[in-house]
Amino acid sequence: MLATNIEDVDRPDFGVLDKDGQLILIAEVKGFPFNFKETKAKSYAILRLIDYLQAAKTVIPFAMLVDLEKIVIFRWNGSNLSEPRISLNTADVLSQYEPDFVSIQVFSLYLATLTEAWISDLAYHWNSEIPPASKEMAEIGLLQRLEGGAIQI
Repeated sequence: MLATNIEDVDRPDFGVLDKDGQLILIAEVKGFPFNFKETKAKSYAILRLIDYLQAAKTVIPFAMLVDLEKIVIFRWNGSNLSEPRISLNTADVLSQYEPDFVSIQVFSLYLATLTEAWISDLAYHWNSEIPPASKEMAEIGLLQRLEGGAIQI
């Protein structure tokens, strides 16, 4: 059953607004001990994203799944979720914000916080001149949309 109203849908873990305040990305995050490797868990997370995207009053062009192994970004055209546009190694991206990323247990809230730090770095370059995966994000048209944006929790 598809939701018909955005209030009827579980909210994503966070969203990202562009510099004009338009929602351009929603994200689901699963830290220790959960992940999206299990087919059921990944399918359920994707269905939750689709429910939210369909119930939104405007088209949200990107959706993201983050677990301890992968950051996967999809495109949404208003009716269909694409195959993954990019798939990044989570540790490669987020180790810049938590040097001990590979040696500690990273729970969902902290994983979301680290992911938000990365997105904010892409938007404002607060931590690095060229944040991790900038090239990949630019290739799918997301980097340009993140510039000057903000996290929405």
